[in-house]
Amino acid sequence: MSDASAASGASAQSPRKVSVLFVCLGNICRSTMAEGVFRSLTKDPASPYHDVIDEVDSCGTGGYHIGEPPDDRTMETLRKHGVTDYQHGARQICKDDFNRFDYIFAMDDSNLENLRRFQQRWKTKNAKVEVKMFGEFSGTRNRAEVVEDPYYYGRDAFEKAYEQCRRFSANFLRDTFPDVKADSS
Repeated sequence: MSDASAASGASAQSPRKVSVLFVCLGNICRSTMAEGVFRSLTKDPASPYHDVIDEVDSCGTGGYHIGEPPDDRTMETLRKHGVTDYQHGARQICKDDFNRFDYIFAMDDSNLENLRRFQQRWKTKNAKVEVKMFGEFSGTRNRAEVVEDPYYYGRDAFEKAYEQCRRFSANFLRDTFPDVKADSS
């Protein structure tokens, strides 16, 4: 599954669709930002990645904000960059997520550690899922960038999170689906 050629549909058949889950602590800032950005790049029927991406979602490792919408600053940042149709209600990671998604992306080391702890506790040894740092797609060699939690900081922190999510999403799509022809925007 994680083989890029298999995922990208290197054969004459249609590419296999993959599903992606973004995870942060509370599911109101970073993971929702990543989900909104990723959806904007993949869900429009005109997107070159429309046919290779299945489900896209986000959640938190903690249940602090269950049912709440994303932070207003997350939504303002997304709208500023043209993502105007995104809606989400915060939720917490659950056992089924490890069976449902192909990729689960953590925003920081603590999120990754918590995900691995859940995976071990729930004994989800599904070979399908890849649990990793989203920042592994930063484009910087041998270093996974952390998407810092902008919650206690100003709008600049939300802009930085947006920039990272956009860059990481584009790099993931390009790396995972090398046969898909996309513009370089």
